[in-house]
Amino acid sequence: MEPIKRRNKIVAALQKAKEPISASVLAKKLAVSRQIIVGDVALIRATGIDITATPKGYVLNSKESPDDRYIRKIACVHQLDETQKELYAIVDNGGELLDVIVEHPVYGELKGQLNIGSRHDADQFLQKITSLKANLLSGLTKGIHLHTIACKDEFVFNKIIQQLSSENLLYQD
Repeated sequence: MEPIKRRNKIVAALQKAKEPISASVLAKKLAVSRQIIVGDVALIRATGIDITATPKGYVLNSKESPDDRYIRKIACVHQLDETQKELYAIVDNGGELLDVIVEHPVYGELKGQLNIGSRHDADQFLQKITSLKANLLSGLTKGIHLHTIACKDEFVFNKIIQQLSSENLLYQD
């Protein structure tokens, strides 16, 4: 298959998808290596198509559907062993963790896409961290990090803040 045709198929698959699609799934579907898909996605992004890589796979960001959720950033601090408590406090109170952001002294802002909206998502994320023996981005900043949180409204957001505060997970200067 020609590269341009393959890239068009990748975009079409992402447009139809209701959930993220991993590079491995796309590679199998298109009979190429995962690395070819990663390269294709980079080239697709270079054309201006907005694709986000999440821990669960690629997502095509649609500009047609405005996000009417309440979105705010929060500052947290914790170590690896408190991550589950943080994630559950957010999702159990109606929030979705969109990303994690840390400030690096050389690179500036480093951001990782999360898209964690349930305990199941949180458990999958934690299992991946454990199985890959990966470090959290917040490990670079002694546990201090930001999260972008999406939820229904300010009331729900305040419930999330209250829970995180009671668990001593909010960063206080």
